Amino acid sequence: MFFRTDMAVERRDLYKNANKLENEIDGIECEEEKKGDITITRVKITNENGEKALEKKQGSYITIDIKKINNITTEKEEEIIKTFSSELLAIIEKHIKRNEEILIVGLGNLYATPDSLGAKVVQNIEITRHIKIYLPNAIDKNTRSISAITPGVLGTTGIETVEIVKGIVDNIKPKLVIAIDSLCSKNIDRINKSIQISDTGIIPGGGVGNRQEELSVDTLNVPVIGVGIPTVLDAATIVIDTLKACEIDVSENEIVNKMKLNNFNFIVTPKEIDSLIENMSNIVSEGINMLI
Repeated sequence: MFFRTDMAVERRDLYKNANKLENEIDGIECEEEKKGDITITRVKITNENGEKALEKKQGSYITIDIKKINNITTEKEEEIIKTFSSELLAIIEKHIKRNEEILIVGLGNLYATPDSLGAKVVQNIEITRHIKIYLPNAIDKNTRSISAITPGVLGTTGIETVEIVKGIVDNIKPKLVIAIDSLCSKNIDRINKSIQISDTGIIPGGGVGNRQEELSVDTLNVPVIGVGIPTVLDAATIVIDTLKACEIDVSENEIVNKMKLNNFNFIVTPKEIDSLIENMSNIVSEGINMLI
């Protein structure tokens, strides 16, 4: 089965459809909660069979799907921010205490708009670590210590992201890392309308075939929470969805293979990506700031 998606919920659905499963996959637990226009899907991979089926590590994957994200009201945006913040906090509290330090890592390339989510989020994070160290009386003692870094990409730094982040982690010793990145989806309706939170870390460039070494507890020796928003999708997805919309029976694997054979291996993003990135990066940064 062909997978070009970072979204665990999509991999689950694709696997079930491909194998014609009515019951849940062995090693997968899934629950769904609706809050108006917001749908929260919690997928948990519990054993090796689940890992193999979804090609994801054991752990929790929470997807927040947001309908009607364009031209939303201030009240609606606040509801989305609170929902994201609440789901993120629930995972954080499984790993660290209230006053323990967090390092925020904004992955991606600030100068490539679809890949700039992580860097944009970091620009709006309330950084507190230096204040707690040098001006402790100027800040509430219960404020969480937050530091942040945008390590850039291998092509401009010549350094693997994990090498940069590990050096920082080894020196400042945070108790947890939150890594933020743009993701790839296999569903047009999820582009810039979904947020995935996982407690298994993140693989920079994984969804678009440019995999680097993962950021996870295995490489950094501290828990790593991955936060991502799908900003791109494979061109084959558009072709397949268009044919299906025209009620043309298609073989997904056959189309994907033909496009690969003809070097039509493109990654696509919406034309209004600039404003979409601004909107979603604000939601993520404000949701994180609520936890400080």
